[in-house]
Amino acid sequence: MRILYHVLGPITDLSFAIEAELRQSLVYVLSGRIELMNATANNLKGALSKVPEVTLGFWIIKIAATTLGETGGDSVTMTFNWGYLAGTLLFLGFLVVLVIAQILAKKFNPFLYWATIVASTTFGTTMADFADRSLGIGYAGGSALLLVSLLVVLALWHWSEGTISVNTVATPKVECFYWAAITFSQTLGTALGDWMADTGLGYEGGALVFAAGLVIVGALYLWTNFSRVLLFWAAFILTRPFGATLGDFLDKPVSDGGLNFSRPLASAIIAAFIVICLFILPQRAGRHPGVSSQPAE
Repeated sequence: MRILYHVLGPITDLSFAIEAELRQSLVYVLSGRIELMNATANNLKGALSKVPEVTLGFWIIKIAATTLGETGGDSVTMTFNWGYLAGTLLFLGFLVVLVIAQILAKKFNPFLYWATIVASTTFGTTMADFADRSLGIGYAGGSALLLVSLLVVLALWHWSEGTISVNTVATPKVECFYWAAITFSQTLGTALGDWMADTGLGYEGGALVFAAGLVIVGALYLWTNFSRVLLFWAAFILTRPFGATLGDFLDKPVSDGGLNFSRPLASAIIAAFIVICLFILPQRAGRHPGVSSQPAE
């Protein structure tokens, strides 16, 4: 038996050593495959991002889109005399269809994205007017209600995903949060602009107030480490009243300092400007944190 032990002992020890090496190699292989799968998933999220990178071109088109929302919404409810309820339901239908198309799209499409933005701001225009003039809650009440609604959406988004950054819009659930927040912020911007004008400042005076707010946002962006996410949403709301001001400039009488265009003609001009911008200004999909950790806001 002692002889047998001396013969088989080293063989047994060698087999144990080989088994340990195989297990360690298997762990390394599996770890490498898991890391590769995670990297692939992160790259896939970046490839599927359907929100544009936030650049100067983004803000130019965004202001033009909100202007189109103002003139287009007023064209339907006032010029064509559909009324605020019918106009609100019409643009809500367009918005729902376009949001569904945006979610089902396989990749970022600038024309589809900005059509959805225009639908959201047009719906925001008619909804704000309906709340003030048909429901009678006033711009102050409407603004308060919309602010609460926006904060609830952002809170639910943050609770679900841990962030409200537009860089994370890469799944259908997050897209739903994103478009709900976009729509409420557009409507809130409309109500705030009308409320400011109704206080006696007029649209020009209100524009100066919101311009000051945007200057503050820009200064915080350039010279502080203030949250880029919060600055994005603040700028998104504050740029909306500029659309109303520009829309009024296009269709108000010459005697009041405007160009006296009809609302449908003004809408056609702005729509053409947006299309030209989409061809001229770079339109790239936003970067997902899995691809780049640098904030895009």
